Amino acid sequence: MQNRMPRIPQQPVPNRAELDARLTVELAAVVTGARRRALRDGDRQIDTAHLLHSLIESDPAVRAAFEGGPQLAKVLGYLVQRSIGYGLRWQGSVEDSGAVPAVPDPGRTVRDAATEGWSPSAAAAMAGALGRAASRGDVRAGGLDLLAALATDHECRAVEVLVRGGVDADGLAARVADAAGRPGFGS
Repeated sequence: MQNRMPRIPQQPVPNRAELDARLTVELAAVVTGARRRALRDGDRQIDTAHLLHSLIESDPAVRAAFEGGPQLAKVLGYLVQRSIGYGLRWQGSVEDSGAVPAVPDPGRTVRDAATEGWSPSAAAAMAGALGRAASRGDVRAGGLDLLAALATDHECRAVEVLVRGGVDADGLAARVADAAGRPGFGS
């Protein structure tokens, strides 16, 4: 008899220490939540929708970046639907917005190894968040950095969820960029 239970893939996590050292404590918790969500959903990789869901769930500054409670509730509704079936059309497929090559480079860095088990789009979003923090002179990326990086990739799953939830992704990215000048931006 063949086992019909779907196998929950293990997320390989070689050398996450370098990545974690470049994230705020709050963003590291978001990544942990996204990894847990991907495993629970039976997804092979952390994708941008996992990251968005965990960001909204965990970070008050991210929630404040939206245009109010009803908009945020609608986005959360889509994310919850996705985790209970809305995203079934995504299962078994690799999210790739074209932001980074889908085929890994054999000369990859330690940071690339830290994002194994991530979709190319999610890895690109994290790289974007780290870049945003570095451009401000911050050593660690925060939740708003990741939200801005997600919102600017119009081909990723997170933006698909945002748009279905009535969010103008470009407007959201602009609000986050405006917040960059405020104290405590990256936290």
